Amino acid sequence: MRRVGGFREGFEGSQDHDLALRVIEQTRPERIRHVPHVLYHWRAVKGSAARAVGEKTYAYAATRRAVQEHLDRTGVHASCEPAPRLNYHQRIRYSLPQPRPHVTIIIPTRDRIDVLSRCVRSVTSRSTYGSYDVVVVDNGSTAEDTRTYFDELRRDSRFSILRVDEPFNFSRINNLAAAGARGSVLCFLNNDTEVISADWLEEMVGLAIQSGVGAVGAMLYYPNNVVQHGGVIVGLGGVAGHAQLGLPKGAPGYYGRAVLAQAMSAVTAACLVVRKSVFADAGGFDETLAVAYNDVDFCLRLQSRGLRNVWTPFAELYHFEGASRGRDDMSGQVRPGFLLESQIMKDRWADLLSADPHFNRNLSLDSPHFLLAKPPRHTRRWWEN
Repeated sequence: MRRVGGFREGFEGSQDHDLALRVIEQTRPERIRHVPHVLYHWRAVKGSAARAVGEKTYAYAATRRAVQEHLDRTGVHASCEPAPRLNYHQRIRYSLPQPRPHVTIIIPTRDRIDVLSRCVRSVTSRSTYGSYDVVVVDNGSTAEDTRTYFDELRRDSRFSILRVDEPFNFSRINNLAAAGARGSVLCFLNNDTEVISADWLEEMVGLAIQSGVGAVGAMLYYPNNVVQHGGVIVGLGGVAGHAQLGLPKGAPGYYGRAVLAQAMSAVTAACLVVRKSVFADAGGFDETLAVAYNDVDFCLRLQSRGLRNVWTPFAELYHFEGASRGRDDMSGQVRPGFLLESQIMKDRWADLLSADPHFNRNLSLDSPHFLLAKPPRHTRRWWEN
């Protein structure tokens, strides 16, 4: 406290936030702890921000100043601005170096040109990020219209086709494409996605190139504009599940978590951006996980190496989930390999399945909406006597 100068005048309403930021600059993340219990209650009186965030609007500017000064002190080239849907929270915009890092977008596919062409068209017509190429991984297409479409794509210097005539293995076909990628940044993108926000790559690349960041995931919606992916909670539903699933587009969710960028244990590879060096150092996707959980496993390995995985709501896409390959639970049938892959994850990450560090232990693992667990999953020690 003495070293950082204690509380500072001029940050009223956000003086504790400013102090916390200056303190964490003097320590390491592993020395910071959160006690997962309710240890006291706060009186909510008239004029208190505990009663309503609008009671102290002057705190908004103080918070932004505290965050901006923190970024400046730590040498992070970024700006702090009000979050679009919650202006009393913050959005950080990270600056991109010039020239911008080249991105290789990897899109696995098999026939279904109606699905692939929608994805490709959205990338080329809506993206404002100029430095990218696209590798379409053809995993055994046979239709004549597919070959014709591939010939059309080859006329664009940004596109190349990688043929992989092997049984479907999501991890392997993406690893093969990543090994020969031109870009210093990789974007794994499902063919059944469609870009919504023009600056999706600026947002995701800006995060991915930050020191200490591993994988970056996007906000994905179903076609009816409800959330399909708001990050991944480890342990949800048994192994892992998508946060905010089914929430209406634009809804803030639990304490704004549906509209604010945040660290999470994992994100889906339906749209995942990562530095190529980070991907290679971690060994890529585990090819024993051919279909399910390969992205979660990859993110957890990054996390175990001390990297933060980040989900951002400011890169938005539609995800027509299962449009090309189908889902593991369609028609009440469970793919046999899914049970094996689930067991691999349970054996490999047993300690994390009930203790996701980005998900409070007082919350339920049966809901993607951050509901209280009843009874609590994590009892207080003093209850046991």
